[in-house]
Amino acid sequence: MLLKRYVLDSRISTGTAPEFIDAILQLGEARCSAYVCFTNVHMLVEAHTNPGFQEVLNQAAIAAPDGSPIAAAVGWFNQGQQQERVAGMDLLPALLVEAAQRGQSVYFYGTTGNVLEAIVARAKRELPTLRIAGTHAPPFRPLTPEEDEAEVAAINQADPDLLFVALGCPRQENWMASHHGRVRACMLGVGQAFHVYAGLERRLPVWARRLWLEWAYRLWLEPRRLWRRYLVTNSRFVYIVLRRTVAQYVGRPAHSAVRYE
Repeated sequence: MLLKRYVLDSRISTGTAPEFIDAILQLGEARCSAYVCFTNVHMLVEAHTNPGFQEVLNQAAIAAPDGSPIAAAVGWFNQGQQQERVAGMDLLPALLVEAAQRGQSVYFYGTTGNVLEAIVARAKRELPTLRIAGTHAPPFRPLTPEEDEAEVAAINQADPDLLFVALGCPRQENWMASHHGRVRACMLGVGQAFHVYAGLERRLPVWARRLWLEWAYRLWLEPRRLWRRYLVTNSRFVYIVLRRTVAQYVGRPAHSAVRYE
């Protein structure tokens, strides 16, 4: 179990990166239907303003603190508890290594055929014992009920332990929640981690990530798509955090920690 702590009204899982890896692989080994969210500022603000998405995030088996501000906020709202960032971009390759060692199978769902081919090529080159159960790039449009049923059947027939999902936020989180109980695997919404693992997008050096500069780098890469998410959403996050902090200081009751079981 990973202890969850509240950040605003969202329950964020806490622990070290190895603890997250082990917990995720235990979910895969249990062959249960579960999903894992990698929570960033965009998701937390979306959850704060959208009760439906708040429920999606809070019902996740694991909600990792993907963004540095989220990891820091765990301490801000929980008596200074230290929490490291646990990013999907870092956990994807680590999970593949550990899955290969434990004999667990993986499935990649999302993005495009070219990206999936690059992912499989790297995985086979670096991890020849990794069991790749399958890949699928769904169309960039809503699926019909018949198409959705066919895809679920194909995934379950492939029988992966871990199902990596890259459909973009919040689509991938909503997809995992709506398929909870239908897909017999541990689903992980890893988004842009597919492009990074495939070698189609570079990451900043570790020192720059520690200075919280990754958002600026992503904005520089895709300004037209991401300007609103980072400039408007990040500003809203700061405002919400400051308002909640003031409320706590004047005596508003704080949330207690919870455990996922």
